[in-house]
Amino acid sequence: MAGSTDGRVTAAVLIIGDEILSGRTQDTNLRDIARYLGVLGVDLAEARTVPDVQDEIVAALNALRERYDYVVTTGGIGPTHDDITADAVAAAFGVELIEHPEIIAMMTARWGVELNAARRRMARVPVGGELVKNPVQGPPGFTIGNVFVLAGVPTIMRGMLEDVGWRLRGGAVTVARTVRVEGSGEGVIAAPLEAVAKAHPDMSLGSYPFFGGGGYGSNLVLRSRDPEELARALDELVAALHEAGVTDVREVENA
Repeated sequence: MAGSTDGRVTAAVLIIGDEILSGRTQDTNLRDIARYLGVLGVDLAEARTVPDVQDEIVAALNALRERYDYVVTTGGIGPTHDDITADAVAAAFGVELIEHPEIIAMMTARWGVELNAARRRMARVPVGGELVKNPVQGPPGFTIGNVFVLAGVPTIMRGMLEDVGWRLRGGAVTVARTVRVEGSGEGVIAAPLEAVAKAHPDMSLGSYPFFGGGGYGSNLVLRSRDPEELARALDELVAALHEAGVTDVREVENA
C-alpha cells in the first residue's frame, strides 16, 4: 500500500457490476461513500467502475490498493453466479476463500434449514479477512488489508459503512465555502478564479454553473483543510470578482 505522501488520507471506490455499466442500475453509493469519508477526513481520490469480469476486478483492485490508503468496493457479493467479488479479492491478495463459520451460523439461524449452494456462496471470505457488520439484512461484508468489501444495494451498503469508519485512520477534515455569482457567465469569472487558484495552489477551487428560469451564474466552491487560508482566499476571490465588474456576489451555505 503506497498511500499519500503529503499527509492526506486517501481512498478509492471500486464499483463492480455489469448493471451499472449498462445503465440498468443508477449508482448512488459513490456519493454516499464520499460524504461519509469526508466527515472522517479521508479524501475520496478516485472511483472506477468495472464489469463482472474477475481479471478486470483484480487488476483494478491491485492498482487502487497500491496507490491509496483505503479501497471500498461495492457490489458482487450476492448469491448468483456473477457475484464474483469475493473470488476476485482473494485472487488479488493471493489467498484462498473459506466459508466463514460466523456467517454460516448467522444464515442457518435465520433460515433454519440446510443452506443451499447459492446461500453458501455469500459465506465465503478470503483467508485473513475480517467481517464488516451488516445491520440491515443478509450476510456481512468483509475487510482484508486496506480493502473493504461492501454490498451494492444502497441501503445495505450504508449500513455496512457504519462498521467501517472506526477502522480508518482519519485526517484533517476538508472545509468548503461557496460563493454564489448571479448574472455573470464563466467567461467573466474565469480570470479572477484562476488568479486566486494560482495564489493558493494547495486549495481546491471549482466553478459549477447553473441555469434556469430564475437566471444564471455559478457557484464557486473553495475547499481546504486550513480554515484560515480558506477565509483569506474567499475574501481575495470576492475582491477580485468586484474588481472584474461582477457585483452580484454573496456567500451561501454549502449544499
